[in-house]
Formats: sequence, C-alpha cells, structure tokens
Amino acid sequence: MSRAFVKEGDGEPSSPDLPELPVSEHPNYVTPRGMSLLRARMDDAKRRLGAIDDADAGARLERAHVERELRWLQARVLSAITIAPERQPADRVAFGARVELIDSAGTEHVYRIVGEDEADPERGLISWVSPLARALHGARVGDSALWKRPAGDLAVEVLAIDYG
Repeated sequence: MSRAFVKEGDGEPSSPDLPELPVSEHPNYVTPRGMSLLRARMDDAKRRLGAIDDADAGARLERAHVERELRWLQARVLSAITIAPERQPADRVAFGARVELIDSAGTEHVYRIVGEDEADPERGLISWVSPLARALHGARVGDSALWKRPAGDLAVEVLAIDYG
C-alpha cells in the first residue's frame, strides 16, 4: 500500500472538519413564530447531541454534524430581530403580513411574509427577501405589483392585508 493513503499519527481518526453552514448576509428578521421555531430547533439539536453514543463508530461524524447545526442555530437566534406584527402598518404590505393576491390569470394566492429561516413557499410562507415580497412591499389593497419569476413575470393585485 502506498504511504500516500496512510494517515500519520496515533491511529485514531480525528474529528471531521465540516465546513460551517452558510449564514445569510441579510438582517435576520423573524416573526414571533419564527423565533419560537428557531429555539425549538436549537433545543432539538441539543437533545440529539446529548443522545449521541460516542462508542458508536459513526458517532464522531454525527456529533460533528449536530455541533455544526447547533452553532448555526445559536448564531441565528443571537442575530434574530423579532418584528412584532402589531407594529407594522395595517394598510400596507410589510414583514409579517398575510397577503391575499389575484394574478392576471384570475388565480388567487395567499402568502405570509416571514424571515428566511421560516420560509416555506409550499405552505405559503415566503421570505421577506424573495422577489414577490420585495415587489409587494409597501403596497395597499387594490395596488398592483409585478412579480418577477424565473417562469416569467406575473402581474398581481393585492386583495387583502392582515397581520393577525
């Protein structure tokens, strides 16, 4: 066997060096629900970390993954800026708003504008930095906006705004 493939040292595998999870360059705005979800994820990661059996062969890699996730979650919680919905302008689209829209084809859509970590487009939760949220920012009921999508631009009209 070639020496190029043999690890020098005491024979014990070292702790895996995993790259850190990327952190957004944008301010970390969160809804109160988003903050609760981040804290719950952090509690879950701590629980999983405590349950890792170091005697298990894959434990080092698993521990490294969970520790990395925990560092990322701690950074997200520490940098979070919770935006209270009741402090938003009730008559305009802003962070935390639930917005009902109708597009130029007559299809109605409902979205809530949330933080990046809470976004789940399939559930109607869109990030405040998404093209649609940016197009809608500041709009009032009756206003139109142009949603620039990869599938092509789509005109939408705001039907309702709610922060409840």
